[in-house]
Amino acid sequence: MRKSTVATAAALPLLLAGGLLLVTGCQSEKNALAGDKPELSVSDAYLPEPAMADMAAAYFTVVNDGGKADRLTKVTSPLSRDVTLHTTEGARMKHAETLEVPAKGRLSLARGGTHLMLGTLDHKPKTGEKVEFTLHFAASAPIRIQVPVESTTFRPKD
Repeated sequence: MRKSTVATAAALPLLLAGGLLLVTGCQSEKNALAGDKPELSVSDAYLPEPAMADMAAAYFTVVNDGGKADRLTKVTSPLSRDVTLHTTEGARMKHAETLEVPAKGRLSLARGGTHLMLGTLDHKPKTGEKVEFTLHFAASAPIRIQVPVESTTFRPKD
């Protein structure tokens, strides 16, 4: 065998290993980038039938399976042009500009806590109807949901 053939044969495993590392490194970087963004979904949404004709509240959970936090910045609905985000501190309701959806976590809107307030309703929704909401986020695309109207006293199961 000639020297160049021996050198090529000896270098081949090193070249293959280097190529494998390069491909593996690119794949790891791609996986890291995929986990470096929010991955949002919405569940457990409901709107209790309002007692008043001009105001309602709505609740839901936003789950973030991604590796980066996001913020709920606005919610819109054909039912009301006046949808606002609220937190509850003690017995006091407080307007919130945005609500955080933590990485690998959840944002829960529930009675007695964080919630949506809808003012100046287009109509008073009745049990059995569905109300459309669009959730707007700082980083993620908007999510459109259909929210069932439940009885005024409805309490979700834990």
